[in-house]
Amino acid sequence: MSNNLLLTPIEFLKGVGPNRGELLRKELGIHKYADLVNFFPNRYIDRTRYYKINELQNNGAEVQIIGKIINVKTVEFGKNQKRLVATFVDDTGQMELVWFQGHKWIRESLKLNEVCVIFGKCTSFGNTFNMAHPEIELMSEHKQSLRSAMQPVYPSTETLTNRGISNKVINKMMQQLFVETHILFTETLPEYLIAELKLISKKDALINIHFPKSTEALAKAKFRLVFEELFFIQLQLITKNLIQKHKIKGHPFTKVGEYFNDFYQNHLPFALTNAQKRVIKEIRNDMGSNAQMNRLLQGDVGSGKTIVAFMSMLLALDNGFQACLMAPTEILANQHFIGLSELAQTVNINIRILTGSTRIAQRRIIHEELENGTLDILIGTHALIEDKVKFKNLGLAVIDEQHRFGVEQRSKLWKKNTIPPHVLVMTATPIPRTLAMSLYGDLDISVIDELPPGRKPIQTVHRFDSNRLKVWKFLRDEIALGRQIYIVYPLIQESEKMDYKDLMDGYESISRDFPLPQYSISILHGKMKPADKDAEMKRFSEGKTNIMVATTVIEVGVNVPNASVMIIESAERFGLSQLHQLRGRVGRGAEQSYCILMTSHKMSADSKTRMETMVSTNDGFEIAEVDLKLRGPGNLMGTQQSGILNLQIADLVRDRDTLALARNYAMKLLKEDPGMQKHEHSALRAVYIEMTKKKNIWNYIS
Repeated sequence: MSNNLLLTPIEFLKGVGPNRGELLRKELGIHKYADLVNFFPNRYIDRTRYYKINELQNNGAEVQIIGKIINVKTVEFGKNQKRLVATFVDDTGQMELVWFQGHKWIRESLKLNEVCVIFGKCTSFGNTFNMAHPEIELMSEHKQSLRSAMQPVYPSTETLTNRGISNKVINKMMQQLFVETHILFTETLPEYLIAELKLISKKDALINIHFPKSTEALAKAKFRLVFEELFFIQLQLITKNLIQKHKIKGHPFTKVGEYFNDFYQNHLPFALTNAQKRVIKEIRNDMGSNAQMNRLLQGDVGSGKTIVAFMSMLLALDNGFQACLMAPTEILANQHFIGLSELAQTVNINIRILTGSTRIAQRRIIHEELENGTLDILIGTHALIEDKVKFKNLGLAVIDEQHRFGVEQRSKLWKKNTIPPHVLVMTATPIPRTLAMSLYGDLDISVIDELPPGRKPIQTVHRFDSNRLKVWKFLRDEIALGRQIYIVYPLIQESEKMDYKDLMDGYESISRDFPLPQYSISILHGKMKPADKDAEMKRFSEGKTNIMVATTVIEVGVNVPNASVMIIESAERFGLSQLHQLRGRVGRGAEQSYCILMTSHKMSADSKTRMETMVSTNDGFEIAEVDLKLRGPGNLMGTQQSGILNLQIADLVRDRDTLALARNYAMKLLKEDPGMQKHEHSALRAVYIEMTKKKNIWNYIS
């Protein structure tokens, strides 16, 4: 592209000027010609087809019809109100055109018995269709006007509309822009790629996205631009991963030694699933090469990620290194500590825990043992990354629930050794493949996609509040069998007081329905002191109470094998991934477990979809896909990651197949020509360099 013209500030375009220019900058982020070229329509009005009156449907779509007006009359309705009604006919029937204002002027402009084209929205009253305030063009004019058949509709804001920048105005600007610049559009992708994927040229794609001649041309333009956008994103991510592997040397763990083999052969508490074996193999290969490992381990709740992490730690010990595990909360860190200590005592490993509440005397011992190397594995919260914590030789850092930690925290762990340790990131929040490829494209991904044998899938049902008596009866039966129950209430920050009241009311009514001494109930919520929380949790996990009434505090990682029923109150107020996480708190034992979603009858369409999804599947990835469709990519990753990819035209949900295709081609290209040095990649390289300068989307992916 001859960049100089495309870099012209937007106000210099004919029809824009300084005032409009300022509005476009502020409202749409359009600063120069090139930004306007890449400002894509979000929908189109199809003017390629002409309808007959007998084909009309009452669906509110905009249509155009050829016919003639045969008479016009004024009809009075209501108090002093008039409307102008014209009868419009074609060879299949007749309909009415209606105007509620501007009668005099319209009446004068209407030509009777001449062939014309009308355009607008149709609605039906009785069995007659009518169109209010249609656009009318005589056939003779219609043929001359060079309007593209598909009319683009551009994204807009209230301010723009109020200040007179309508869709028509943006359309005009676009036409003007393309008249001035279209000769400058040059190709960005290599020829072989265009030929292989049968893509249309960049120039044609840009013209047809703004002025499509037909639906077919539009589809081709769309595919080309979506592919290109995702392709460049993947080039950046994969290059980053390759540079990382090339530049950042890792500790090669060459030996599989005593610790690993002894544990694997003699002390495994249960047989590993094939998925676990596959993942351990991937991790071994990574840690055995000379590069630093950066791997994301995904697995549903209860799929056995902890044992994989533990065996990876044993590999570090076998090679004379230390390992650490960082969890987002104390409860979780404690849980990991208990779980790993059980595994570690069989093979004689020194393992300790460091959190905010660790006593000073304890801390001293930990610091000392870390530095002289007698401490093998340290588990903890954010306290691990404090500067005071020094390792003798840290070789592997495991991070649990990645989405709770920012990039800075990850990088602090790196600095704990002269050569950065291998990093294994674990998450139970299933991330759809498409999103994972875009967000963590610089991490290698492993998935544990099967549950350990003997686990029965959790039965999920949806019940309305009116069935509560039956549900309570079911609870009494389960408690009689010696099982325990969770009852969870939603907690939404904005209405803390109300939620607290809901929880307390709920607790009171449950206490009435399940009275002491026969039943005992625990309660857990955010207003309690940490020590009280732990005490309540402990009572429940030791089986001293039958029912745990809680807010969503329990969502992450609390393991009570005997708890077999999860009741979620006002389930419509939870997101899908949250419901799935909560459900994963039961079903840890061998007994059949249940999850009951309680809602009122009033539900939005999205809430209904969420309930149906939960009842129909236990597969976290399937749930994540539906969640992605409902909520869009920004919200899935939590607030700190929102607005990640300011995609101009691609959509991670809709275009997931194109994303996978773009990633494969990007990988292939970088394998053959890592620096994009070949002649056929020269245009590509130039665009790539330009993109890396514009640091809008990539800065955060570190």
